[in-house]
Amino acid sequence: MVKPLMLLPPMLFAGLAVAFWLGMQREDPDALPSARAGEIAPGVALEPLDGSTFETADLREGGVKLVNFWASWCAPCRAEHPNLEQLAGEGVPIYGINYKDDPENAVSFLKELGNPFVAMGADPSGRTALDWGLYGVPETYVLDREGRVVLRFAGPITDRVMDSRIRPAIAEARD
Repeated sequence: MVKPLMLLPPMLFAGLAVAFWLGMQREDPDALPSARAGEIAPGVALEPLDGSTFETADLREGGVKLVNFWASWCAPCRAEHPNLEQLAGEGVPIYGINYKDDPENAVSFLKELGNPFVAMGADPSGRTALDWGLYGVPETYVLDREGRVVLRFAGPITDRVMDSRIRPAIAEARD
């Protein structure tokens, strides 16, 4: 005769297996929800970084642009940097927001790796990041010509991400 408690472990295992399977069925497991998608980009309140800064109006006018939150202490930011340089070389304007970083370290980071930003500013308190709904660095937003958020991508921009997410979002923003 089987004791009811002996059935508990296999039933728990089966329940967990079903839960994991259902979780894997999501359309894009890497995507994080964004309350900002389709909305005009929030304002920015930045301090100058190496003599450079930009204003909210810069993000709400002109053509397609990227806004990239980064920090010198962030290893994934270092990993994504060559791809930002590549996008900048292709003529994509990228605005950089240095997040909770020492200004000297941030400037050294850019001197070492190159500066892909048309303009940049510092967010030492993290207030602007909160307004944008930042999860962490690096995080990149694709904005259309009116400053509307087309895509929010949390994490480093890899070659795969450039081809599957960033470039299609840039194309969508241009339409």
